[in-house]
Amino acid sequence: MTRFRLLLFLVPILAGLTVAAFFVARAPGPEKTQATPSAVAVRVVEARMEEVRPVARGWGNARASETWTAVAEVAGRIVFRHPELESGRLILAGTKVLEIDPADYRLAIAQAEADLAGLEAEKAQLAAEEENTRRILALEEERLALTEEELARTRALVERGTVPQTRADEQERATLQIRRTVAELRNTLTLLPSRRDRLAAQVARVEAALARARRDLEHTAITAPIDIRVDTVEIERFEYVNIGQRLLVGHGVDRAEVVAHVPLDSFVRLLGSAHDDDVDPLAALREGPAERIEAVLRLVSHPEQVWRGRVRRVEGELDPQARSVRVVVSVDDPYAGAAPPARLPLVPNMYVEATLTGPPLPPSVVVPEEAVHGGDTVYVRDEEGRLDARRVRVAFRQHGEAVIAGGLAAGESVVLDDLSPALPGTPLSVVEETP
Repeated sequence: MTRFRLLLFLVPILAGLTVAAFFVARAPGPEKTQATPSAVAVRVVEARMEEVRPVARGWGNARASETWTAVAEVAGRIVFRHPELESGRLILAGTKVLEIDPADYRLAIAQAEADLAGLEAEKAQLAAEEENTRRILALEEERLALTEEELARTRALVERGTVPQTRADEQERATLQIRRTVAELRNTLTLLPSRRDRLAAQVARVEAALARARRDLEHTAITAPIDIRVDTVEIERFEYVNIGQRLLVGHGVDRAEVVAHVPLDSFVRLLGSAHDDDVDPLAALREGPAERIEAVLRLVSHPEQVWRGRVRRVEGELDPQARSVRVVVSVDDPYAGAAPPARLPLVPNMYVEATLTGPPLPPSVVVPEEAVHGGDTVYVRDEEGRLDARRVRVAFRQHGEAVIAGGLAAGESVVLDDLSPALPGTPLSVVEETP
């Protein structure tokens, strides 16, 4: 009885499932449609060809191009000090700033002049002696000639027996005496040149001492050789100074300079090479004059303070720590237009930023810096309006732009937006185009 009831319950269900399966099998399938991906809205810019002027920046401390250190060249007591000789004061060239007591050096000059006058008198005496000796010698030679003639006659008379031998002996003694006098006079004349040479040496020595004393006297007055701004003064009035002692230090005001530390790659670009990594900067500097590089200095603490300078030279070695190039930028007349506190002069130890602008490089492809993704990828919208992820080589970046050395041509449409995901072939819809 229970089984019969179960069959009555299951038969209608099975019949319904059979009819449903029949209609499902006879029903048509769902209609198939082709899905079309939607375009991505992007901003694009046209890659352009430009002549770019490379810019490099460096930082360094200002210093004076010339520094004068006054050192005592003579010893003595300071008897004069200029009233304006204080740290920070300006001293004009030719101004006497210090004086060492000149009394001892004037006395040395007077003594040397007196010695020289004595030697000059001795020279005159020697000349007079020579003249007198030569006159006396001439007379004695004449006397000797007469005496020898008389001796010859006397000997002849002795031989004939007219006069005694004693007369001949006396005449011979007189002749020998005159001969001795003539020999002594001739010997005196022979010694005169050596005496004259010795006297000339003494004169030269005294003249050298006189010149040294006069030079020392000149060195007692310390005069500023250039226009300076006094840095330090290490001496006071009435203080005794020794030879070689430092007296003061002053910085020249005609020109200032800054040793700017510039990255090596940036400096190479300044000399006209944006794509060659094997350029020797010193050789490039010789080939490309530094005058073609424009230099602007800006005070770091007050950026509105600006000075225009020029690259004077590049120091012979790289900075040992930063491996940067040390470029010396000079500024002529750093005090021109100074009106503190509104405008300051360029004084030593000011920390400044140097902006160096080189000559134009050969035309290169330029795009906005934001168009370069991941350091070396640029999204390009191709002719069919689809995305092309392009690998490029970036030469350098500056002023918000990237200079492309390869992988991109001028005139191509470059996507500015950062797409995620960036699938090649994705349709792109331009919402803003910058020429």
